[in-house]
Amino acid sequence: MTPAIRLLKKNKCDFKIHKYDHDPACTNFGEEAALKLNLDKNRVFKTLLVELTPKELVVCVIPVSKQLSLKEVASAFKVKKAQMADKDEAQKVTGYLLGGISPLGQKKRLQTIVDKSAFNYDTIYVSGGKRALDIELKPLDIKTLLQAKECDISV
Repeated sequence: MTPAIRLLKKNKCDFKIHKYDHDPACTNFGEEAALKLNLDKNRVFKTLLVELTPKELVVCVIPVSKQLSLKEVASAFKVKKAQMADKDEAQKVTGYLLGGISPLGQKKRLQTIVDKSAFNYDTIYVSGGKRALDIELKPLDIKTLLQAKECDISV
């Protein structure tokens, strides 16, 4: 059981676990999840870490079908610029491996922003905390558990 699943159980959230066989040659983990679980890529969300200032990281949750707008992230957090976090730093801070970073149950709780499009669906899919493991849950549960912002951050 991953920290993400423990957090959901502890808070009595409704969720479903979806597993699939991960192809070690695949590096686009979100797209792989959508394909292997036969899901709409707009309902499968990836977790990205962004650096606002040196060592200040935030979590961005966006559909795998889209790209992150660093300009919109910077605007949402009222800073001049944002850049993608170093992958080693992202793994260290979250406690998860790349391709399995969940927005839930991270070692250190970071400010989180969820793309507005998530709220167009009753449920969305996010990483469950390891590769080839996705969790289906209500976007409002993510927002509530993480006290996340809701903004347009993808293009």
